[in-house]
Amino acid sequence: MSVHQDRFDFRAPVVPLSELGRVHVTNVGGAGMSAVARVLLGRDVVVSGSDPKDLPVLDALREAGADVHVGARPESVDQVDTVVVSSATRETDPELARARALGKRVLHRSQALASAADARRVLAVAGANGKTTTTSMLTALLLDAGADPSFAIGGELAGLGTNAHAGRGEAFVIEADESDGSFLVYHPEVAIVTNVQPDHLDHYGTFEAVQDAYLAFAGSIRPGGLLVACADDAGSAALARRACASGVRVVTYGTGSAADVRVLGHEVDGFRTVARVLDGDHEVRLGIAIPGSHNILNATAAYAAAHHGLGLDPDLAARGLGAYTGTRRRFELKGEAGGVTVVDDYAHNPGKVAAVVGTAASLVHRPSRLVVIFQPHLYSRTRDFAAELAAGLRAADVVIVMDVYAAREDPVVGVSGALVADAVRALAATDGGPACEVHYVPGWSDAAPLVAELARPGDLVLTVGAGDVTQLGPRILAALGEGVRS
Repeated sequence: MSVHQDRFDFRAPVVPLSELGRVHVTNVGGAGMSAVARVLLGRDVVVSGSDPKDLPVLDALREAGADVHVGARPESVDQVDTVVVSSATRETDPELARARALGKRVLHRSQALASAADARRVLAVAGANGKTTTTSMLTALLLDAGADPSFAIGGELAGLGTNAHAGRGEAFVIEADESDGSFLVYHPEVAIVTNVQPDHLDHYGTFEAVQDAYLAFAGSIRPGGLLVACADDAGSAALARRACASGVRVVTYGTGSAADVRVLGHEVDGFRTVARVLDGDHEVRLGIAIPGSHNILNATAAYAAAHHGLGLDPDLAARGLGAYTGTRRRFELKGEAGGVTVVDDYAHNPGKVAAVVGTAASLVHRPSRLVVIFQPHLYSRTRDFAAELAAGLRAADVVIVMDVYAAREDPVVGVSGALVADAVRALAATDGGPACEVHYVPGWSDAAPLVAELARPGDLVLTVGAGDVTQLGPRILAALGEGVRS
């Protein structure tokens, strides 16, 4: 399988920042695209852009100096030199079609970010699960150390209110997207791989192809650089062995005795977690403001990258993690109303769903319950992983499944959220575990009222998914009768 798309060659030389000229960013309101725009603006590039929706981020981009508008305007690309698109941008997009017709340079968003890296020390974070949180933790750590890094993250740092920044420091922290093979473009000095799992099969076809792509990612690390890989994940551990055999310097992290940086144990106090980590003969304490053993692993990865990759003092690196206050849509507390706590999370593949639901379940004190409302993301993922998604949801007491959020895909006959709901019911009926109440709600507007009807004082409600399920939190809180936490 080719590790680049037909439209983009991610092995091609990076276009120097000085050659980009005036840049137009399509769908600029999206997390990944707005990050590109923000970093380019910070590098003094003239940026314009458009988005189908009038999102709040457009105002922020205007304040930063971008000329952005709502709705496609093909003529807006006439006076630019480079047009930046994502993998989801179709060739029929009016602005992209105009750019093609005029012979403009068209770059994938990852290629534009690579241009913006501009000889900085790139730290790229990849993996099926945890990369946004790990990227955010690493960024917060470096900010606390006074490094003023550049960063581009798939989620907004809660403490800063932004997902990207063009810093003056030498480090550039990038969330590297493996879904389309674009993580090959960055050639990082330090690469983190949190896990390697059979996701994005709509692009790769087979798990073997996914594994080969990660090996190519490890092979793209600059000479003398470092791969930080999770020893607890079978796919990541296998990658570490293959990369080491090929001459790449590797540091592993995890809970097992074979890990170079080892988590000895952790304690949870509400939404805060503190862990003891052994790095060689030096023990450090890592404290983070979110719960979950998986997030301790993410923090350990960030620590290992900063210390072993950039040479930051271990105690300074550990202290910096305490500055991390969370990322939007990563176990984000939305508020409390009527005795019910509402949390939102971006989890959308089986591993992420299992991790966040398991973490939420561990925080619930009986007889209170965990109520999960899940919106499947992509028809192909729902079709291929309905059973695995159901297994991840099974730890909840009440599961409400919405219909599929299509994102970049067209509908597939016979595929809907009912596949996941039915799989949860089947699992609960046969595994001998606690009872699980399951509902399928195909109508978006019906979801919040049902959650409010089912939730009881003391319950934890968790909205989960990569689509517009995130908008339900305030609606649920309003239906429960009280205000939303700001």
